[in-house]
Amino acid sequence: MQHAASDPKQDPAPGPTPGSIPMAAAFLADPASHGGAAVQRVETHAAIVFLAGDRAYKLKRAVRYPYLDYSTVERRRMACVEELRLNRRTAPSLYLGLDSVVRRSDGSLAFGGEEAKGGTALDWLVVMRRFPQDALLDRMAERGGLDDALIRDLADAVTAFHAAAEPRPDSGGAVAMREVVEGSIAELRAGSSLFPPARVERLGELSAEALDRLAPLLEERRRGGFVRHCHGDLHLRNIVLLDGKPVLFDGIEFDERLAVIDVAYDLAFLLMDLERRGLRPLGNAFLNRSLEAAEDYGALALLPLFLSARAAIRAKVAASTAALRPDEDAARRLEREAAAYLEHAVAALEPPPPRLVAIGGLSGSGKTRLARALAPSLGASPGAVVLRSDALRKRLFGIGETERLPAEAYTPAVTERVYAGLLERARTALAAGHAVVLDAVHARPEERAAAAALAAEAGVRFDGIWLDAPLDTRIARIAGRRGDASDATAEVAERQTVYDLGPLEWLRTNAGRDAGETLAAVLERLV
Repeated sequence: MQHAASDPKQDPAPGPTPGSIPMAAAFLADPASHGGAAVQRVETHAAIVFLAGDRAYKLKRAVRYPYLDYSTVERRRMACVEELRLNRRTAPSLYLGLDSVVRRSDGSLAFGGEEAKGGTALDWLVVMRRFPQDALLDRMAERGGLDDALIRDLADAVTAFHAAAEPRPDSGGAVAMREVVEGSIAELRAGSSLFPPARVERLGELSAEALDRLAPLLEERRRGGFVRHCHGDLHLRNIVLLDGKPVLFDGIEFDERLAVIDVAYDLAFLLMDLERRGLRPLGNAFLNRSLEAAEDYGALALLPLFLSARAAIRAKVAASTAALRPDEDAARRLEREAAAYLEHAVAALEPPPPRLVAIGGLSGSGKTRLARALAPSLGASPGAVVLRSDALRKRLFGIGETERLPAEAYTPAVTERVYAGLLERARTALAAGHAVVLDAVHARPEERAAAAALAAEAGVRFDGIWLDAPLDTRIARIAGRRGDASDATAEVAERQTVYDLGPLEWLRTNAGRDAGETLAAVLERLV
């Protein structure tokens, strides 16, 4: 188990903790307390974690910060109880329970359980199931172990968590977001000499403009149920792969103001983390899967502000941590990281303009593969929204993405509804300043014209791409699909060969070749 620091949790580490902590820590560090098992000790500024056998024991330090108060035994007990309650929402198998270290009548120490039986409670512990450090997603990212399938599972897990989380219209919103952003900028101004004043002022100007412009939307979402009791610290180091599933853990329990936030702000930390690690394609896959599941396209307008706010927090944290490191190489690395986070915070608020790319082609021509490959390189971080007709059709009928629809789901009337739904969502995303890729057959001239008309209406650049591929290639690709939203079969592909496509004014591309070659050819034309 690893309790890595987060936005607020990486403040300077305190000095020695008073009172009961040293005695409890000595007891927990003793292998005899764990039946002779070797003990590993992991320290953070707010806790000491003891790893022994298949358990991890988290002892909170007796510290007090502006956002955290663990200064008394009772406060630490209450914090342990709250940590268990909140984190069991996402990781019930990981958070095993509350325990205590008690002093017995003879002066010896022992575990006392959640009721501190057998003596007087010296201190309290969160007991967790221990897991391999290599199962943490940040470790997996470092060794190239994250893939689209895992990211899609993660997006589904986060979406389900947010849907079940308690709505809190009494908190969050424009006022809370302004406090976060302005507080970070004030610290950047007053803090480290690492940050060029001109860049900090630029961040301040851009942030002020965004806060003013987006305040009505922030308030609308607060009232509409999008502010919920979230995780608050959602980055790769606080996600672990357990039994083949991504599990969120170590959410913030010590100050609910940091966790009662817009669900999109919760997502933004993870998106920013992936971006800073050079994993934008995975961030794009996460965003698109989340949008498909939650249908929260209105959040896109807030994403640049949220990404910037998360990066600014990380900038100040990295700078303050660097100042405490005695290791000069580690300090210089953190200083570089802090400067890079500041640049990321500024860049997030200076996104490229939105644009619309529509991809058409008969079944098996490679539309979805190309759309997903193109998206990370288009528009604002983490890339374009991909709107796929096959996936939307399944949602309209209320079935799973890989379940097969009956023939009546493919009538002209239903197809018209699907294309109208794609354009409606694209309109919202474009208005929010985000790029969009439409992934649909677009066999009829009026479908292609409608996409171009939407771009003109939104005042954005439009590119239409038509993929050509031989019938045998298309059939082979269809036969090789697994777990895909498309219901197309070889028979469908054969019937499409007689379609009257009408005049094709879009860029026609040979999609019968290697997918990488197709992508390179299209990207060259889209620059």
